[in-house]
Amino acid sequence: FLLFLKLENKTKGKLQKQICQVVLDHFEKQYTTELGDTWTSVRDVLTYPLCWQYAVLLNKFSQSAELESTLHVKGYHPAFQGPLPYLPASLKCYIRRTPGRFPAQKHQAGKLKEYYLLNAASLLPVLALEVKDGEDVLDLCAAPGGKSVAILQCAYPGNFHCNEYDDLRSRWLKQTIESFIPDPLINLIMVSKLDGRQIGDLKPELYDKVLVDAPCSNDRSWLFSSDFQQATLRLIQRKELSFLQFQLLR
Repeated sequence: FLLFLKLENKTKGKLQKQICQVVLDHFEKQYTTELGDTWTSVRDVLTYPLCWQYAVLLNKFSQSAELESTLHVKGYHPAFQGPLPYLPASLKCYIRRTPGRFPAQKHQAGKLKEYYLLNAASLLPVLALEVKDGEDVLDLCAAPGGKSVAILQCAYPGNFHCNEYDDLRSRWLKQTIESFIPDPLINLIMVSKLDGRQIGDLKPELYDKVLVDAPCSNDRSWLFSSDFQQATLRLIQRKELSFLQFQLLR
């Protein structure tokens, strides 16, 4: 419990970030036009990290009864309840009514993590995919790996291909898989750095299911960018994202 409090305080410290004014100014112009009066409430949430909600996705390959007890004590409850078309019993994700962030676990070589922090909405496309045992699955833009981990909580694909074109993010993806997936299952996962726009031509009709978590504007992260020049460049690049997303889907 003391370790939990220490990690929680450390996490809160990390959330005390400075807003990048050039990014906020850009959002003010863009989203005032697009969202109208709604932008005010969206802005309040976006600019206050301590009110962001993070879900806790449990790792079935490293189960801990103590962890579930801790979550219940701290007011967490299952994110998905009631009759859903597809909700494997092995997929366990917890959220709570009051915003906050459960302490993250560090990567340790040779040791599996017990849980993954993510937005619960990120699991909706995984549930929509309805992956079944033995199906061949492609996660086209897989980094940092949360949805790949979630898929493997749901079923055991026949072949599982995780692709990430960006070199840095690809290394991040590999580390995530190493942190959550045990041997020998990890040996059945293929990780590649192919251009996602070309996989359809390279491997036509090879997969039963394909998850396309296309690159997005990632507003929440860039709003707190500490690099002014990088943030400015990102604002220019984000205008090209819609065309890239279309190409990946095609």
